[in-house]
Amino acid sequence: MFPNESDEYRSARDALLQEEIALRRHTEAVAEQRRSLPLGGEVPSDYVFAGAEGSVRLSELFEDGKDTLFLYNFIWRHTRLLSSAGTTYNDDYHGESDGRQHPIARVFARRDGAIHHFWSSELYFAPNDPGQHPRHVDFLWPLWAVLDRTPNGRGSGWEPELDYH
Repeated sequence: MFPNESDEYRSARDALLQEEIALRRHTEAVAEQRRSLPLGGEVPSDYVFAGAEGSVRLSELFEDGKDTLFLYNFIWRHTRLLSSAGTTYNDDYHGESDGRQHPIARVFARRDGAIHHFWSSELYFAPNDPGQHPRHVDFLWPLWAVLDRTPNGRGSGWEPELDYH
């Protein structure tokens, strides 16, 4: 218990705590299910991306013999920026439509010399319940989880932006 809390508050908080515990269990179960996914389809091309330091192939993004690559399809500061212009990457992996870029996260895995798609944040394209944000990349932005724990939450109509005024 915390100082000066009412019985009503403690009762409501204990009920919420049970839901938070259930959510944590479910989150872990979903994470285990995600980790258990079989490899997706082999990448059809060793896409060539343009960057400030020149061109780089998808296969070259697996640095130092690593076998997993995480890509986020939205441009923020302080990240390595690459362009997929001139390739079918955004069409193949649903990173853009009607000239609009989608904030999609992807994981690729390299096994036995072949690169495979492993996971994408497809929740972005899934139907939302009324008034809900897709929350497809919440894991990237801890601030969203902080806002969700405040009395007003994210607020209605709140969307992530590249620049806040």
